[in-house]
Amino acid sequence: MDALRRHIAPLLASAFRPFYLLGVAYGLALMTAWTGAWLAIWPAPLAGLSLRQLHGHEMLFGFAAAVVIGIVLTALPSWAHTPEVRGAPLAVLVLVWLAGRVAVWSAPWPAASWHAAIDLAFFPAVFVVVAPCLLRAANRLYLLLLPILLALFGAHLAWYAGMLDGSDRLATTGLRAGVYGLVALFVLKGGVLTPVFTGNALREAGRGDQARFVMALDAAALAVVVALACLDLAGAPANWIGTAAVACTLVHAWRVARWKGWRVVDAPLVWGMHLGFAWLLCAFALKAAAELGSAVPEAAWVHAFTVGSLGLMMLALMTRVVLRHTGRAPVAPRAMSIAMVAMSLAALARLAAVHVDAAGHGLVALAALLWLAPFATWFALYAAMLVTPSLPREIQRA
Repeated sequence: MDALRRHIAPLLASAFRPFYLLGVAYGLALMTAWTGAWLAIWPAPLAGLSLRQLHGHEMLFGFAAAVVIGIVLTALPSWAHTPEVRGAPLAVLVLVWLAGRVAVWSAPWPAASWHAAIDLAFFPAVFVVVAPCLLRAANRLYLLLLPILLALFGAHLAWYAGMLDGSDRLATTGLRAGVYGLVALFVLKGGVLTPVFTGNALREAGRGDQARFVMALDAAALAVVVALACLDLAGAPANWIGTAAVACTLVHAWRVARWKGWRVVDAPLVWGMHLGFAWLLCAFALKAAAELGSAVPEAAWVHAFTVGSLGLMMLALMTRVVLRHTGRAPVAPRAMSIAMVAMSLAALARLAAVHVDAAGHGLVALAALLWLAPFATWFALYAAMLVTPSLPREIQRA
């Protein structure tokens, strides 16, 4: 028992350890299973669930939820000065997430309502753990995390309501709402970390300093995303939605340009974050084009965000967090630079697939393989660091 406890202790020392390890491992397994079914190499994993709904739900509320919550819970102690979630509370959150995955894959047993209740518990559990700490935080802006967690829970609930009612439209709306929840979190958290890390890189290279935060611009960046989400999910007229998407593109382009990402192209972990924001601008522009009458398919913007923006930000932040929080210098090997290029190629292939009917099937598979390669690279490089103790302080200083 003592030996088991010694092996588990490092994994529960910080939220990034179990959630990165399990989240990425699950994402790799899920994408492999889905790609094989897409190519008809083997049957669909769940007979009662379409490949589209399975892919959307598990990539969003399974894989992405684990990685994003791991990032958020790890960042809060440093940025909001809250106590670190570790030990037993962290173990409970991990078990709740795992129970949700087991519930999904064990369908049709237990009853659909039961596995829905089990899977839906994750975001409320995170809320219960972080809310008391955030309510005591000096900086009240971090309370914005709480409505986003509630929105993600609401989106997840809508998906299950749609599936239980046999309404593919409602389930798809739930997935879309979940994507918007992640966009809002991306804008909030990425919009703080990216300029700060850019400023650090600029100072180290003697090229300048961090762009100062402009509260009005940051508030506008979030407000236009919320407006776009509300209009889109409410089924507003296309020209209203398109106008909101144009506003998102312009406001975020102004915000991102101020960070001067082109001056840190020799810092892979930083330019990877900027490339993620470039894909966010692309996503907003594609959404605007689709709604305002061009030939761009409406779903294109979702792939630009989920594959391009989210994929790149995950790779960059997970690499930085693992290295820094295990006592290593935050310097990525060349393999991670190649991985981030591959992720952009995955996004391009997925966007191409929605425009090409004849070759679209193969392009989707190519995009999946290009997505798998970067995360497999990350897992090979860093998984062992997640299950072993951090380096001693003497080595850290060296």
